[in-house]
Amino acid sequence: MHLSRRSTSVAPSMTLEIDSKAKAMKADGHDVIGFGAGEPDFPTASWIKDAARRALDLDMTRYTPAAGTEDLRKAICDKLQSDNQLSYSPAQIVVSNGAKHALYNAFMAILDPGDEVIIPAPYWVSYPEMVRLADGVPVFVQTREEEGFNMTAEAFEKAITPKTRALVLTNPGNPCGNLYRDEEIKALCRVALAHDLWIVSDEIYEELVYDTGRPMSIAAVSPEAYEHTIIINGLSKSHAMTGWRIGYSASPREVAKVISAMQSHCTSNPNSIAQFAAAEALRGPKEDTALMRQEFKRRRNEMVRLINEIPGVHCMMPGGAFYCMMYIGDLFGKKHGDAQIDGSMALCNRLLEAKKVAMVPGIAFGDDRWVRLSYATSMANITEGLHRFAEFVGELHD
Repeated sequence: MHLSRRSTSVAPSMTLEIDSKAKAMKADGHDVIGFGAGEPDFPTASWIKDAARRALDLDMTRYTPAAGTEDLRKAICDKLQSDNQLSYSPAQIVVSNGAKHALYNAFMAILDPGDEVIIPAPYWVSYPEMVRLADGVPVFVQTREEEGFNMTAEAFEKAITPKTRALVLTNPGNPCGNLYRDEEIKALCRVALAHDLWIVSDEIYEELVYDTGRPMSIAAVSPEAYEHTIIINGLSKSHAMTGWRIGYSASPREVAKVISAMQSHCTSNPNSIAQFAAAEALRGPKEDTALMRQEFKRRRNEMVRLINEIPGVHCMMPGGAFYCMMYIGDLFGKKHGDAQIDGSMALCNRLLEAKKVAMVPGIAFGDDRWVRLSYATSMANITEGLHRFAEFVGELHD
């Protein structure tokens, strides 16, 4: 049986083994504490759910335009103007089945076979696979903790070749929770524009920033930057609406037209009821988001404190999102029982078996020396889970 080169080039998730094992253990009644969550653990606000009920009562159960309803696209334009000082028309907005779908559409729209896309590492696991699915080539630029896991303009410049077509910029970042300062954004923008590159700006975590204001969108740097940027965003993180699957792109008109045409053939429109509720969410009050952000900050501070009290590991204070990257490289070469700790996957497997704590191995994000922990879980889980991890580290031996 023949399978396409494109389909067989996609790597399976390296986190699936840990996730599947953790779910099986929970199903068997084990007290597993998971730090892998990539979604807020808060409910969608009641008034947003009420909007969905109104959509049903209004019989909004038919197809919408492939790019999304005019009402939702206008609400997105209003949000971009008020929050990001960016002026878009509804014709420049395409609403998709989550921000992941919007990202995939963007790569499909701008890449030809062999085009290179620069991705700072550690990176979110789906970026390189999406690039490969679009027949592109991911090129990774390793970042350093000492620089806040932010790619420098100099490192960016060195990675550019005649085949480079685009940069992926995630701000705030997943998995590191890193946050770019305005001057860093501008420096990266200068390099991208000098080489006439597309900038795919993933801004899905922009509402979850804890010690500063909302980060600058790279599209706001200059009119030229605006014309080179495809903004990706959605409501999953900002409004705790992961299952509603509403994401969107904002881009130059000709790009949006191409994305809309592709989407019309691939999926047609996103869920009509979720679109109605999303428009209400964008126009509604922001108190729920502010409360969620406040609680995430409290959990973040405690998680970082507890991690940095454990000998042999450490993490920086993340500026946004809801993840910590914990350095475990100094534990390599040690054993837990008869299990050798020779990488992040080995550590995560053994930790789950021995202490029933699930973390995400850094190898999935392009750097084996780290593991990712999400603080989108209760304070009780953070305290108990890191207590168990501290026990685990204390039991390691040569």
